[in-house]
Parts: sequence; C-alpha cells; structure tokens
Amino acid sequence: MIALLDFFRSKRKDALTQESVLSEDVREEIRAHGTPKIRVIFMGTPTLAATLLSGLVEQKYNIISVITKPDRPIGRKQEVTESAVKKKALEYGLPIDQPEKLDEAAIEKIRALKPDLIIVAAYGKILPQTLLGIPGFGCINVHTSLLPKWRGASPVQNTLLAGETETGVTIMLMDKGMDTGDIIAQKQIAIGADELREELLLRLTEEGKNLLLETIPLFVRRKTTLTLQDSTLATLCQLIEREDGHIIWTDDASAIYNRYRALAPWPGIFAFWKKDNELLRLKLHRISYQKQSPQTAHPIGQVFEVGEKVGVETGSGIVFLEEVQLEGKTRLPIAEFLLGNKEIIGGFLQ
Repeated sequence: MIALLDFFRSKRKDALTQESVLSEDVREEIRAHGTPKIRVIFMGTPTLAATLLSGLVEQKYNIISVITKPDRPIGRKQEVTESAVKKKALEYGLPIDQPEKLDEAAIEKIRALKPDLIIVAAYGKILPQTLLGIPGFGCINVHTSLLPKWRGASPVQNTLLAGETETGVTIMLMDKGMDTGDIIAQKQIAIGADELREELLLRLTEEGKNLLLETIPLFVRRKTTLTLQDSTLATLCQLIEREDGHIIWTDDASAIYNRYRALAPWPGIFAFWKKDNELLRLKLHRISYQKQSPQTAHPIGQVFEVGEKVGVETGSGIVFLEEVQLEGKTRLPIAEFLLGNKEIIGGFLQ
C-alpha cells in the first residue's frame, strides 16, 4: 500500500498549477472504465461534504463507512442536531460512525475496515499521522480555495473579506500539516461582485463535486501528477467569530461591503445605535455601497438621507442601509424601520 503513495509522490511537480485540464481522451477513459472498485471511507460534516457524498453514491462508489462529528446542541433552544452528512448517510443507508476523538480506538476501527481511499471534506478535526497512512491511496481532501491560498477552516469567508475576484477548489493528498499536502487537481472560478458567501459556497460545492468525481478515477489509475505547494505563497484563514461582524466605520465602504458578503448570514454584520440613552445592537441584514462620499461632508459613522436612501458615512464612501433589525425587534426594510425610528437620521452608528 505504501508503495502506491511513493509512486504518486515520485510523479510530483515542484511548481503550483492553477487549474486541472482533462483532455477528451482521459474523459473517454473514465467513461470506458467506469467507477473504480475501491473501498472508500468518507469523512465530513456540513452541507458541502453532504453534496460530495451524494455525488460519490450516485457514481456507485463503495462507501464502507461515513465518519462525521457527533450530534451537537445548536441554536437558542440547544436542540440536538445531526450533521448534514449524517442525514445524507442515513438517507442512503450507509454505515455511520461519530467518534468524539480520533484516538487509538477510533483509528483501529478504521484500520479494520481496510479502506483503499479516505475522502475528507470539512470534517472539523485534524487527522493524525497514523490515520493518514492507513489507506493505500492515502487520504485526499476537498478544499474550497486555490491552495496554498487560505489554508484553514474558513477559506470562503476569508476570500471575500480580502475582496478577491477569483477563487476555486483544490483536491490534495493530505499530510500532517494543515492543508499543506501535494495538489492533485484544481479548478479556478470567478467571484461575482455582489456574491454572498452562501452563493459562492454553493457554486464551489458543485465545482468541488464535479472535480472530485473526475479526479478519483485518474488518481487511482495513476494518471495524475502531484504538485508541491509553494509555501512562500501561503495565506492562513482567520477564525470567524461573532464579534467579527462588528462594523468599524473608519473602514472603506467597499471593505465593509466585503465583510457583509463574507459573514452573511452568520455571524452577520452589526453596529450599535444609542436610542433613548440605551446602546442597542443593530443588525445590518442587507446593505449596498458607493465608493464616493457625497459633496456634503458628514462625520464618520453618521446616518443621513441620500434622496430616498439612508446612508452611513465611512472612512471612504457610503454604506446604504437596505434592511435592518434592532435588538429585540423584527427585521425590516429601512423605509419601514424609519417609521418608528426616525431619530436615527442624524445619529451615529458605532
């Protein structure tokens, strides 16, 4: 088994390729040979991973186990909730395991299944080196960025926060580092100027599924060449927390808009407004912006009317409030919000 990994690594390029190109003769080979008869373990947790699992099942891969995180209490009511991957595995009648830890007992259980390949997508835990060495074809990971850019757990959010105009999907052979393994295949896509995180993630998920299904047959038939990541070009994801949604009005309007795109719907963006001597959280559910400030100068953070719109002065440009929600109240379009909160005009958000 180890010899197979040595074979793949011996066919490794030392320069990063930006996109996998599958020739028609290779596609014909995939069609001719069909789905490889290998024993596959799938590891993942959220909707992204569930979509990939569906693709594998539809292509009739032999999924011998689905490993996902344990059920957790979620939301204000703390209701115990199954992961998207568990729900999908139950739908297909696949065997499921939900270890609390990838400890020695969990690893031995995986070893006993004798997998040929382990496929990982947003599992949520670091895989130990002893686990990576079990399958003959190794462990491959589907990552929603063009590695080595945005290594880590929140690549889509970080891509949008940075205001980037393109991203993609990477399939890599995992090693002991965090998203540092050799690249098997990549697909690059453009990002829409107003595309929100969930919209972009949906497209990346579909691209990831298609790329994975094209890549596995080539990989197991030794038709791929691994590419070493250039670590000098690596960027790391910041962890996303609730307070990251707090808007700093000295930022440029475009940067604030990118924060909105990256963090919708969770944690979302917000500011504070002092009403009746009480500082209240104001969620900004929908905003737009323009790069130029009006000819009439306003202090940073001040709310003012621009024709029929309501704007907030930023470090450069204006953010327009389209739909908001005051703490403890209902989410409203800005016109309806003003009916009971007219005093926000001329006030300040902080």
